[in-house]
Amino acid sequence: MKNLTRSRTNRMFAGVIGGIAESLGVNAILLRVAFILLMLATAFFPFTVIYVVLIYILPNEQDYRE
Repeated sequence: MKNLTRSRTNRMFAGVIGGIAESLGVNAILLRVAFILLMLATAFFPFTVIYVVLIYILPNEQDYRE
């Protein structure tokens, strides 16, 4: 298992879901679809807050390796 970082290559917005997918070794598209479905099911609020917090907590992949 890889360290949890934001992806620099597999990103749509900030690389959070791409980094989680790389860390777990799963397809990022599946995680993105699951994330969107969970956002819709919970009226956007909790998962949007979690995503924004992870943007600030997780280091970029490039910054972590240096």
